[in-house]
Amino acid sequence: MSSLQSGSVSPKPYVDPTPLPDNVPKVQELGLTSAPLKSAAFFIGAYCKEFNEDFMLCKAENREPSHCLKEGRRVTRCATDLINKMRENCLSQFQEHWNCLERNNQEYYMCRKPERTLNACMFEKLGLTKTIPGAPAGQKPIHEVESPIFKAVQK
Repeated sequence: MSSLQSGSVSPKPYVDPTPLPDNVPKVQELGLTSAPLKSAAFFIGAYCKEFNEDFMLCKAENREPSHCLKEGRRVTRCATDLINKMRENCLSQFQEHWNCLERNNQEYYMCRKPERTLNACMFEKLGLTKTIPGAPAGQKPIHEVESPIFKAVQK
């Protein structure tokens, strides 16, 4: 016979045992799981390109983690700004796409229909288009192909 144990939920709020020093600028985390981040990834890449490039150049200068905190916080603030704009302008399309990714093992090809509606909304409301870096020039991007050779039943 087994006995149940009560959970270990503390009434006190969590306190980080290793907080950052006060001279490090504070920034709110995005607070998203992998599916919404993957859904927004290409738009974040385009919208925050300059901040991302500055961060990567900084990391190439010096691999010391504290060296690029300022640039990293700029990337986070930019991504937060875009996520907020996505929620304000394309909430239902955004949710439909990332929920599809969540249900389908994060596979883009399983979620092309909601992806197309999200892409259309992002272009219409925010002027952003999905561009895949390194995609072959002159070919239709994979996310715009209507009848791909490899496709699963899409819901």
